[in-house]
Amino acid sequence: MSPRPRPSVVIVGAGPRGTGVLERIAANAPELYRDRPLDLHLVDPYPPGGGRIWRAAQSPLLWMNSTAEDVTMFTDDSVDLAGPVRPGPSLAEWAEAVRAGRIRFRPPAEGKPTADGLADAVAALGPRDFPGRRLQSAYLSWVHEQAVAALPPGIAVHEHRRTAVRVTGARDGRQEVWLEGRPTPLTADLVVLTMGHLDSELSSEHQELSDFAARHGLTHLPPAFTADADLGALLPGEPVIVRGFGLAFIDLMVLLTEGRGGTYTADADGTLTYRPSGREPVLHVGSRRGVPYHSKIGYELDGERPPVPRFFGPAQIDALLARTGRWGATRSRGAGSGGDFRRDIWPLIDKELGFAHYHRLFTAHRERTRMNWPDFEEKYAAADPGSAALQALVSAAVPDPADRLDLDALDHPQAGVRHPDGEALQESMRGYIEADLARRHDPAHSPDLAVFFALLSVYGQLVRIGDRGPWWHGFFSYLASGPPGPRLRQLLALSRAGVVRFLGAGTTVTADARRGVFRAESAAVPGESLEARALVEARLPEPTVARTRDALLRTLYADGAAVTPTGLLAVAPADGRILHRSGPPPTAPPRANGGYRPHPRRFALGPGTDARAGGAFARPRTNAPAFRQNDATARALLTFLRDRTTPPLPVPAPVPAPEDPHAADR
Repeated sequence: MSPRPRPSVVIVGAGPRGTGVLERIAANAPELYRDRPLDLHLVDPYPPGGGRIWRAAQSPLLWMNSTAEDVTMFTDDSVDLAGPVRPGPSLAEWAEAVRAGRIRFRPPAEGKPTADGLADAVAALGPRDFPGRRLQSAYLSWVHEQAVAALPPGIAVHEHRRTAVRVTGARDGRQEVWLEGRPTPLTADLVVLTMGHLDSELSSEHQELSDFAARHGLTHLPPAFTADADLGALLPGEPVIVRGFGLAFIDLMVLLTEGRGGTYTADADGTLTYRPSGREPVLHVGSRRGVPYHSKIGYELDGERPPVPRFFGPAQIDALLARTGRWGATRSRGAGSGGDFRRDIWPLIDKELGFAHYHRLFTAHRERTRMNWPDFEEKYAAADPGSAALQALVSAAVPDPADRLDLDALDHPQAGVRHPDGEALQESMRGYIEADLARRHDPAHSPDLAVFFALLSVYGQLVRIGDRGPWWHGFFSYLASGPPGPRLRQLLALSRAGVVRFLGAGTTVTADARRGVFRAESAAVPGESLEARALVEARLPEPTVARTRDALLRTLYADGAAVTPTGLLAVAPADGRILHRSGPPPTAPPRANGGYRPHPRRFALGPGTDARAGGAFARPRTNAPAFRQNDATARALLTFLRDRTTPPLPVPAPVPAPEDPHAADR
């Protein structure tokens, strides 16, 4: 009788999300799994820890959009989880420990110049600085090493620097994970997908534009991770239309200016001047809103954070799920399968964000209010979301309209604004960006920071709702996840130098077949248009399973994995199990999982699922949803394996798969 195979789990994706799951396995194993044997296979063509997006091998010019003190991979006592809290350093604390010699800095494999640059970055990093992405990669690599070291002795980690292309296996049997270039599969009891952002096939609109470009000898760069895009076709001095004004544009701006040899000098008052290299194209940027994402806030909140959740918490989510069910998208702003985001969810979010805003205004800036906080709070709580009574209360208690929260105005900052010509638009846009920078660095506007914390809370609650549609994530990013202030100061300098020009709100792009060019127009300057031979879509690919270029996800979809109407992989909110369209009736109430049955042996976490959590790492002390999900999934994995194994036995030595030369035991 052949010996029973060692229990095993395959984690596809060894970036920060996979590392987070690994850390939670290490934290929960002593309680749930003790010293039983287990093989953990990490599958990723990129180095573990950083993965593709946060790998060390990218331009040193690219930054994070969070300060060093606002980045952690570790749980704290704010996180609502069943497993143990295992504190660890934030990125800023890690860098300080490296400088003090308490943590050993391991240079990356890319070579001495990269290692020297990272050592200099560690030495110079302050808590409020925006780190480079290569420094974050070093931090994530260290976190990965710590997670592996914390595993019980019976758990072995095997790394496979390959791409997973297919998962097969019966629902009630072991799974087979097939890797590119490997003739035999990895056999596993459980499979976890933590693959992060993936490439997609072109949408019909982008395919038409790419076909047009090919016919006319033009350049069209579709949505992509900017660090991986081939920018060589964007020629010096050439006008380039750029659609998208978020973080992907900021990366593009950096790589096409400083990345081509341009430099900045600072005047005595800190104003930047850009010195072109002569190799830059001219970027004409526009979007629906016509403005960049709001600057990251440049001060700390003194005093207490807003006491949220208050009007959008577990009780409200329970009521929504009981009434509308989970996930779906029926309108542009998303919806539950039986409800509408705008009607059922958005008023509650509006009230929650307003509560945070006014709590801060009344407690920190009382001189700008006409009512005491307890009275206002009582009346605010009693008023229906979005009602005339609520608006009247705010108008009476907050005399200055500039101190009132108007989310619709924030979402449409240039609504109705028109300019006589393009130069007037440029001047107006520079004034808008300067005003945004001033406000986001002035504690007199600290209700903005309170709204930021409330947005984090709302995002965490929405994980249970499922697919909210694309609008919510874009709105959240626009308000809460914009570029560092220094990047917007660089944008202003580039505008003054004529290297960046603004197209305005409501930008549209068409393919002009008569002239063989791309044409951009906007509502901001009626009657004017811009012709260009290059068009860049400055945004990430849509996370859609139906059009993904990832072979593994395509086969899962073909095999019956459920997706939401907007294309996200549907998962069970409790533990991330992948939902399937076929099979016996679900054991849980149909509304809990959209009427589909969770796969007992396959899990998925990350931005391609309908439980997207906003990020694999988080700001400390914010009850990060990704940390909660990682813990729930890790506990589900260990419980499943424990219940199917005998009591702890002597641990046999792990043996790496001999046919895979990339396997490495830890």
